Amino acid sequence: MTEIELIDKAGKELDDRLTEAKKTGNLVVKDAVEDESVIRETFRKGEGIFRLFPAFVPRRFGKAGFRLKLHPDDYFSFGMARGSITERWFSSTIAAQNGEMAKADEGLSYVCVDYGSDSKFALRTAVKVLGSELLGSELMKKYHGWPMYSKFFDNLNPLFHHLHLTFEAAARVGKLGKPESYYFPKQFNNYFGECNCTYFGFDPDADPEEIKERIRCFADDDTRITELSRAYRIQLGTGWYTPAGVIHAPASVLTYEPQWNSDVNSVYENIVSGEVYPPEMLDEECPGDKKGDIDYIFSLLDWEKNVDPHYKKHYFRPPVVEEKTEQYTQKWIAYANPFIAAKELTVNPGQTVTIRDGAAYGCIFIEGHGKFGVYEAETPTLLRFGRQSSDEFFVSEKASKRGVAVTNASKVEPLVLLKHFGPDCPKIPQSIR
Repeated sequence: MTEIELIDKAGKELDDRLTEAKKTGNLVVKDAVEDESVIRETFRKGEGIFRLFPAFVPRRFGKAGFRLKLHPDDYFSFGMARGSITERWFSSTIAAQNGEMAKADEGLSYVCVDYGSDSKFALRTAVKVLGSELLGSELMKKYHGWPMYSKFFDNLNPLFHHLHLTFEAAARVGKLGKPESYYFPKQFNNYFGECNCTYFGFDPDADPEEIKERIRCFADDDTRITELSRAYRIQLGTGWYTPAGVIHAPASVLTYEPQWNSDVNSVYENIVSGEVYPPEMLDEECPGDKKGDIDYIFSLLDWEKNVDPHYKKHYFRPPVVEEKTEQYTQKWIAYANPFIAAKELTVNPGQTVTIRDGAAYGCIFIEGHGKFGVYEAETPTLLRFGRQSSDEFFVSEKASKRGVAVTNASKVEPLVLLKHFGPDCPKIPQSIR
């Protein structure tokens, strides 16, 4: 199947699950509006900008890092059997692959209609209704929708050594590959958790047969797979690009993660911080006849990238200043890849600026308060699960090209937001400077 056929297939499968879930009530948001007139009126009143509802996601693995600004009482809002909330998803038109117990719309972004009611509709539905009015013709023509999303992931302990499937490997199970970028915001990292370094790939001298032997014992003994890897200490205010097929074990640092519309992986490490992971996590994204096939599982690695002796040179992403004035600074923080991009905008105290980015994007405020277009905007101190916020937005292509007025209402504190884009954003740097 072609990429667009896989996108359409995944979309239809999600729509079918959502339709069935509405009958059974198996949804995080159970009363979503689907009225086209409401969607268009909300779009009009927002002058091409939507305010989004916080989308928190639990995971069956890991321990919450408590840096999401979610109320301490709400980290198990999905129930103890589902694990703690360790992620918040942004600008998402897909749902998390979270097992049989998951709500059908976990991770899906919803648009708030107004502050005076709980009415909301899925960003996914808005894309269907508005199409090119929202995203522009390039994304609609090439991807039939919004092709990426972003998240914060927040774990007290480091994540397991795992890879995300390449597009070729994912296509064999009817899914999409998953390249992703990382950025480590200072504003959300007042502490580093248990391990402030991330493992990428394998040592350039690693023996493929030793790696196979380690994962062959996944169900029987500790693979200790990171003994064969290499780690880099996290530098706040910087990031990395991680191609699909590269194995990695992220640090216990809250991470902003723009990525492709997919949620597929293979886990090579079975014990992390004393937590044991089941054998099916090794081959759950393999074709039926390849489950347990160690040679096939090993082939999911992009070996050349994994043992690149100049890995940091090729994939480390220091910020690149796009523009700096007395009023504001805007930096590229995810770039030099064909899939995703991101920027960090800082508006100085008391300033109002109009920023033109030239493509649709989602954004999340991480410091300060003020205005964003027609909306009040504020970085929350404490969020309650199931309640609205004023820190997340989605900007249409037209509004982005016209320019969004951003005001910092503080006399002393910077106003800072992170913006995530698809591949159509103009002037994305394509090389490391």
